[in-house]
Amino acid sequence: MAGNDLGSLLGGLLGGGGKGGQGAGAGDILGALLGALDGGGGGAQAGGGNNPLGGLMDMLTRSGLADQAQSWIGTGENQPVSGPQIADALPDDALRKAADQAGVSPEQAADEIARSLPQAVDRLSPGGSIPSGSLEDIIRAQNL
Repeated sequence: MAGNDLGSLLGGLLGGGGKGGQGAGAGDILGALLGALDGGGGGAQAGGGNNPLGGLMDMLTRSGLADQAQSWIGTGENQPVSGPQIADALPDDALRKAADQAGVSPEQAADEIARSLPQAVDRLSPGGSIPSGSLEDIIRAQNL
């Protein structure tokens, strides 16, 4: 339940070497979202456990974004997604909670999630599938 820790880890994953500030902000929003989904997104985390990423991908798939979500997991080109598509796919309470924690509006949070989620999922699924285990452990393994 360490949302700040998860946000820092995701920021490092997204920021790489050059864009630390932007990656950190995106990481904070994604960390807050995944924390909201993990801690009480309302049954949306199918098989979630310590890794709410699978539940998030299931939500996107059920919301008509299966092709985009699969492109991020697969080895090909990552298809884009828009902020409004993300907002429609996520539970309102989870998006609002993530936005509140990040200090932005829900619309700004959805736009940032749309920009950063494809890259984050792509980096967290190098083998072409969502790995099992703790999300924090998966991120730490990718940062090595």
